Amino acid sequence: MPTLDRQESVFVLDLGDDENRFHPDWINAVNAALDEVEKAEGPRALVTAATGKFYSNGLDLDWLFAHADQHQDYVVSVHELFARMLSLPVITVAALQGHTFAAGAMFSLAHDFRVMRADRGYWCLPEADINIPFTPGMAALIQSRLSPQTAHAAMLTARRHGGADAAAAGIVDQAVSEDAVRSTAIEIAKAQVNKAGDTLGTIKARMYAPALATLRDTTNPMG
Repeated sequence: MPTLDRQESVFVLDLGDDENRFHPDWINAVNAALDEVEKAEGPRALVTAATGKFYSNGLDLDWLFAHADQHQDYVVSVHELFARMLSLPVITVAALQGHTFAAGAMFSLAHDFRVMRADRGYWCLPEADINIPFTPGMAALIQSRLSPQTAHAAMLTARRHGGADAAAAGIVDQAVSEDAVRSTAIEIAKAQVNKAGDTLGTIKARMYAPALATLRDTTNPMG
């Protein structure tokens, strides 16, 4: 399960050491950590990271298929997590040390910055290959954070981007060695801690207003 640590003014949220799929309990734990970050006072920023082969492998499809009657509520909770991260009133940096797929990739896009391991691991939106269409909220998030050309290719072809490819496409900001992923993300975050607060939250809310409105539409989240 996710764990939150603090290194001076930078919170580090470790998402876990397995596939870090979006099980409801996992979502609740991430939200609880974000509550703590938001309630803290003074300069601060947030890094999300993980331990092991995966940053996140996306939706918990096993849980979803076993709880089909909760499908819409589950999607709403995922959308709200994306929206919350996208508008969080602190600078956020995703440290992608491993595979970052599907909803995990979308979650990374909801951060302000991304650092990825250069030599191994993929960032991928596989929905076209696994026959699961993007919800309107997911599409809005992706298209708000990637260039039109990059979003088009990533969403339609399910291309697996290695670190260097992802950096060249503008999906991530830096591709670095394995042992530098988390430390680089922390350094980026540390340089921006003084921006935390209501003004930053307002800037994000206005910058991403259309995507946030779509993500927070609970009347027809599936489209």
